[in-house]
Amino acid sequence: MGPLVPQEIIGADWNLFIAFVIGIGFGFALEQAGFSSSRKLAGMFYGYDTVVLKVFFTGAITAMLGLLFFSLFGWIDLSLIYVNPTFLWSAIAGGAIMGAGFIIGGFCPGTSFCAAAIGKIDAMVFIGGIFLGIFFFAEGYPLLKDFYMAGSFGPLKVSDFLGISGGVMTFLVIIAALVMFKLGELAEKKWPREEY
Repeated sequence: MGPLVPQEIIGADWNLFIAFVIGIGFGFALEQAGFSSSRKLAGMFYGYDTVVLKVFFTGAITAMLGLLFFSLFGWIDLSLIYVNPTFLWSAIAGGAIMGAGFIIGGFCPGTSFCAAAIGKIDAMVFIGGIFLGIFFFAEGYPLLKDFYMAGSFGPLKVSDFLGISGGVMTFLVIIAALVMFKLGELAEKKWPREEY
């Protein structure tokens, strides 16, 4: 049956509308979870609040299990799901830059827009930094292109790279999540903070 657009069950014109509705829902969920607070998000790196880790790991596992069972029941064709191509070195560099920005600013791009939507000035400044980064990357792209394209692996999935099935990969991620949840609880006990 799915995915709906590639299977032409609904038209491609619905893409942006569906993305808009999902984006609004995602922003609402972030705000309700308290992720518009930079102190709460920074708590992940200082060990006093690991809710971010638990929420996003739970979201990833839910999505993986959903796709796995939908595929098992024949409700979705996983071969039609778009997978972003991997450019290894620029992905590592981008991850490091985003991680540093997350620690320094207390937001990731999604949570910064969520916080700006409720009027938080620090989030607005953070978004200004995002647009500056986009501007300088776009202007410097001719100089960065070789590095950006280096280490191309195409649309490679981790399970394919490791030579294991999607089911085994999901099981390993669940085990990793349980270990991380336990480590998060230990960190919260070791570095507690009453108010933030």
